[in-house]
Amino acid sequence: MVMTPEAKVKKQVTRQLGAMGAYYFYPVTGGYGKSGVPDIVGCYKGLFFGIECKAGKGKPTPLQAKNLKDIRAAGGMDMVINEDNWGDVASILTRWVNSNG
Repeated sequence: MVMTPEAKVKKQVTRQLGAMGAYYFYPVTGGYGKSGVPDIVGCYKGLFFGIECKAGKGKPTPLQAKNLKDIRAAGGMDMVINEDNWGDVASILTRWVNSNG
């Protein structure tokens, strides 16, 4: 089975989250779910976060961007991660927790 570029980004992100001991999940947006929710939602040391994973130069849709903005406005951390910054997830979360804890 060939993995899509976005699936590769998600795999790298969840590998880091797992190593950190973060709680995370992939929300289901069909049916009763909410459209535009980030690909990965979780919590690390009391910090709620939403991560939108994109491949290449992909950008969040307007609805995804609104959800990320709403997470930030509520005190959580929002991130857009692609191949260029997928190695930074752990350090971004750790810095945020240390500066806001």
